[in-house]
Amino acid sequence: MIRPFYFRDETLYILDQRVLPRKERWIACSTAEDVAHAIRTLAVRGAPAIGIAAAYGLVLEAAGGRSSVERASRILLASRPTAVNLPWAVKRCMETAARSGERELKERLTKEADAIWAEEIASNEAIASLGAGLFEQGRSFSVLTHCNAGSLATGGMGTALGVIRRLHEQGRLQCVYMDETRPLLQGARITAYELKADGIPCTLITDSMAGWLMRLNRVHAVIVGADRIAANHDAANKVGSYSLAVLSHAHGIPFYIAAPRSTFDAETPTGDDIPIEERGPEEVLTVQGSVLAPRVNVFNPAFDVVPHGLITAFITESGIIRPG
Repeated sequence: MIRPFYFRDETLYILDQRVLPRKERWIACSTAEDVAHAIRTLAVRGAPAIGIAAAYGLVLEAAGGRSSVERASRILLASRPTAVNLPWAVKRCMETAARSGERELKERLTKEADAIWAEEIASNEAIASLGAGLFEQGRSFSVLTHCNAGSLATGGMGTALGVIRRLHEQGRLQCVYMDETRPLLQGARITAYELKADGIPCTLITDSMAGWLMRLNRVHAVIVGADRIAANHDAANKVGSYSLAVLSHAHGIPFYIAAPRSTFDAETPTGDDIPIEERGPEEVLTVQGSVLAPRVNVFNPAFDVVPHGLITAFITESGIIRPG
């Protein structure tokens, strides 16, 4: 599987997802600001992956002592607001820093970042097996996924794509339908890139085709990831997820969310309390640098919220959770 980053020689190397699949370019990050910039500009994206990247961002500043690490934590926390995995990972590392002396700070932060990544890999494996178990034995299925919840979003085999990969390994996958995921085309550029590399049968559709695909009885389930799950089980994910949940409900199709426990935020009561990032107009007005539309007003939320009543089940590393 493709890795979103690796850490070597005091540097975090990040695979620049902005230019996939046209080229594979690695960005060398030597400071927390470098990592924050990569997160902010979507060179690295996906809730678990940005949490791991932020943990290593703190490691990069450990040589400067606790004050440098504290300053780095503020920079990283300000990079993106919606995914809870980022503040979760930073908080965990800062708790380790608080228990560490100056001499051992770097070593202990490195071990903590390594542990966060290793736990995510193990979590993805468990999610894959538990999720595949939701599908009836003795037949194969076609599923629809949105955005990218694969190895490039998690550092492991993926959450939603982990379930899909496990079904493929078991010979129970007919096809993966992936919608292109406007405005930045993470489905077309990144999910297609991952699935093609793994030899998994997949078909690309535009976002607006999902309803008709369901009407034709060609989708047996929808599986997506999540960036933050509120205490009442409302869930924020890439914008367009809410529409897919409504369509799934209308067609009697299961709508599953695959996410690690670190994505659950008990301190956020409902989906109405989840901060939704709004990004710049150029992402909608242009495609890969080419002008798409005249200069008009743009509304560009990066995420939307799926009410818990539209979610069939959450697939976590510790078990299946059915809202309500």
